[in-house]
Amino acid sequence: MSKHPVDRRRFLRTAAAGTAMAAIPATAAPVLAAPAAAAPSPRTGTGNRQTATLRWLGTSGWRIEVGARTLLIDPYLSRYDTGLFRPPFNPATELKVDPTAVAAHAGKAENVFVTHTHWDHFNDVPHIARTTGARVFGTLTAYHLGLASGVPSGQLSPVKGGEVLEFGDYFVEVVSALHSRNPSYSMAFPGVRTSPGIPAPVTIADLPEGDTLCYQVTVKDGPKMFFMGASDFVERNLDGLKPDVAMLALPSTGNTHDYVPRLIEALDRPAVVVPVHWDNFETPLQNPPVVAPADADKLAAFEAAIRQVAPRTTILRPQYATPYTF
Repeated sequence: MSKHPVDRRRFLRTAAAGTAMAAIPATAAPVLAAPAAAAPSPRTGTGNRQTATLRWLGTSGWRIEVGARTLLIDPYLSRYDTGLFRPPFNPATELKVDPTAVAAHAGKAENVFVTHTHWDHFNDVPHIARTTGARVFGTLTAYHLGLASGVPSGQLSPVKGGEVLEFGDYFVEVVSALHSRNPSYSMAFPGVRTSPGIPAPVTIADLPEGDTLCYQVTVKDGPKMFFMGASDFVERNLDGLKPDVAMLALPSTGNTHDYVPRLIEALDRPAVVVPVHWDNFETPLQNPPVVAPADADKLAAFEAAIRQVAPRTTILRPQYATPYTF
């Protein structure tokens, strides 16, 4: 880890803000319309600083490239209709994979990290693992669902939070987290799959939440990047992470007390915040991202709350499949 986090954060904030503000009207919320350019390290004044290039895959999905190495977080690219955005919602919707969309955007990853196993996070993961040989990290539920979906056990690595996993050019900290709550203080498809021999999932209801994780990816001599897949967290589990860039999930309701202030403070006011899980993920992965009217209002309020708590933080609203280099 860097010995000078303040310098690194200042660099990231300045680089990202310079890109974003040139592309938007002064009255609009900060929106990143072009990649943030890599720049020399503020610590050394040379080009030795290691970088990561990120591409948003919609929902909370990311493709991350560190040098020649690729990792994925929650890659959901098939994006089919369940009635969630055009009711009635159908829990019996059959799982399906769009191999063309997956091949176009997922690349050849060495590792896939799953925050939880709802269909809009896990649906394409078994296919990616079977076709590329990628290793899948997730909860014990992800492990058993992977086995049931035909992923070899040697490619499945169960984690629960607290692990710090070494990968050479980068390392990943696993953080135990929570799923967001709906207006009834519950969630869709709660439950876990912790026993071997379960049947292969067929419908979206066969993919339960299965417990929730966050991940922090740290590039050695480079940025620290925090990834959420659902909009709740255990405040004490975030202590000491201090990411430079934080991908924060849009809250689905107001049922979590002081979601934004507690989250921003727990992460020590990241230099850059990237809102995620605000798009209509049952539409094609084409820019500009489609946002349901109610979610557009929530997104504007989310960004306003972040600016109020952390006015020096740059908010970047990403475009699909667009490279952003930190």
